[in-house]
Amino acid sequence: MVNVDFNLFTHFSEKFSLSTDKVILNTEHEQQYTFSDIDKTSAQIANYFIELGAKVGDRISSQIEKSPEGLCLYFACLRAGLVFHPLNTAYNSSELEYFFGNAEPFAIVCDENNITLIESSLNQCGCVKILTLNGDGDGSLIDNSSHCSTKFETVPRAEDDFAALLYSSGTTGVPKGIMISHGNLLGNAKSLVKAWGFTHNDTLLHCLPTFHVHGLFISLGCTLLSGASIRWLSAFNINNVIKYLPGSTVMMGVPTYYTRLLDDENFTGQVSHNIRLFISGSAPLREDTFALFEQRTGHRILERYGMTETNVNTSNPLKGERRAGTVGLPLHGVEIRVVDDDNKTLKTGTIGNIQIRGSNVFSGYWHLPEKTAESFTSDQYFDTGDKGKIDEDGYLAIVGRSKDLIISGGLNIYPKEVEIVIDELSGVKESAVIGVAHSDFGEAVVAMIVEEQKGSLNEDQIRSLMKAKVANFKVPKRVIFIDDLPRNSMGKVQKNILRDQYEDLAQ
Repeated sequence: MVNVDFNLFTHFSEKFSLSTDKVILNTEHEQQYTFSDIDKTSAQIANYFIELGAKVGDRISSQIEKSPEGLCLYFACLRAGLVFHPLNTAYNSSELEYFFGNAEPFAIVCDENNITLIESSLNQCGCVKILTLNGDGDGSLIDNSSHCSTKFETVPRAEDDFAALLYSSGTTGVPKGIMISHGNLLGNAKSLVKAWGFTHNDTLLHCLPTFHVHGLFISLGCTLLSGASIRWLSAFNINNVIKYLPGSTVMMGVPTYYTRLLDDENFTGQVSHNIRLFISGSAPLREDTFALFEQRTGHRILERYGMTETNVNTSNPLKGERRAGTVGLPLHGVEIRVVDDDNKTLKTGTIGNIQIRGSNVFSGYWHLPEKTAESFTSDQYFDTGDKGKIDEDGYLAIVGRSKDLIISGGLNIYPKEVEIVIDELSGVKESAVIGVAHSDFGEAVVAMIVEEQKGSLNEDQIRSLMKAKVANFKVPKRVIFIDDLPRNSMGKVQKNILRDQYEDLAQ
């Protein structure tokens, strides 16, 4: 018996109960969807899954292109008490075989062009049904559910009931399934609506993918829980973003979106005149991007910090100082501390391990009770694996992942500290610093640099400039110039790829 209903869709519905005919979704093709449209389509899909025999807690895997109908699929899962399992559209057969085998979905929804790929990935996961949903909204899921009732009584959910299953990126070891509850999503969305000042008058420019926390939970939670509207773009397209910015009030993006906007001469202060808030997350925002963006537009990008396991933890303030190089202050209901390896809280300004506690924090890893237990302290703080420091005003700065820490000659080196100095050098577009095995020092610092103009810099020049700016043990032993840094779908630099590629570099 659920005394208080935490079902996220129930709370979305309550916000639109008096305005079901409000248009909440406008696409780049000028298709319009009211809340009533979304409600009816998601009800039909929910009814169809029940008709097929799906039970509360069953997983529904989804590898589809972004579409309004895909959004209805997510809502249908919430309503029926099913667990939504979104997958990156770039995953190949071997990756899918692992995810399906681990998640054991009741059904899989995919693009019709990928049915052969999906079938070859199933192995023996016990999947009952494969359904299709294409980027244009067509497919067997919509066709087969069209006969179902447009009414569906949303299943009440408790705070800890499982709503979604997302997987870690798998940069080290096997990807882990992250169990996210209705309470996690609802509580975090409420905090963000308040922190970022969302109201029913807002229009969010949505150009993020929807297989990730940023585009699926954070963006949608803020808008639908506040009764706001969405300008729905199928992907980040610079021309469409510039076209629709004047009619929007908020944009969320990864740092790459903002650097691409700055590279386009059509992106001006006038274009962004109606925007009240630019938000950046999913990867670190460079301080020079922060400064250049403000110079061009007058807007100070609001940077925040989140994880798949926790949604959003901290945010620079809506009203108050947005400090470049920091991810701001803890959200309401979120506790953050920086500790040493013995879980002892460190002094202000000291780099250590970031730990988090709050209703936003996930309940555990799917089928991995031992990994879950070792990821939480005895007083229920989640060990994020991130390294950071908190200043005297409570602002958190991230210096890197613990797995990215370089120990050279017994001395700790945080890549972010070195990258900041390199990025300030003339002619450097961006950089990534990694550690590679070294016979003498244990690990050696290696810098990967993307130049503003190819061939304008050389290794000796960079090392010489660095020696004047940082301690000698932080100076890169080698400097490699590359065309682009490898990134995942959300713009995070994949240092594991660089480490693998250059593991034999140092002598």
